Amino acid sequence: QVRLVESGGGFVQPGGSLRLSCVVSGFAFSTFGMKWYRQVSGKERELVASITNKEDRTTYADFVKGRFTISRDDAKNTVYLQMYSLKSEDTAMYYCNVWGTNYYGQGTQVTVSA
Repeated sequence: QVRLVESGGGFVQPGGSLRLSCVVSGFAFSTFGMKWYRQVSGKERELVASITNKEDRTTYADFVKGRFTISRDDAKNTVYLQMYSLKSEDTAMYYCNVWGTNYYGQGTQVTVSA
């Protein structure tokens, strides 16, 4: 059974940092790329960042370039999203996803507010 568990969300002031983690089980993690999405209530889910398997090539949405970093640790079956210089508009539920599938975690809430 495929399972994705996100953690690391919370409340932070503008300009602050958070690191999200997503631990994956139930499939061969190292053979799949991974993605982070976010969603604000009432709006569509949007892609934040992605990372391939093997070469760890990364891509980012324009609205997070230079502020967020996606990475993975295949030995720990974990994908990370390091977030710096957080803005109020980054407030959302963040989900990890197995690339090319409908497997998502339950999400972790990030709230950026003064």
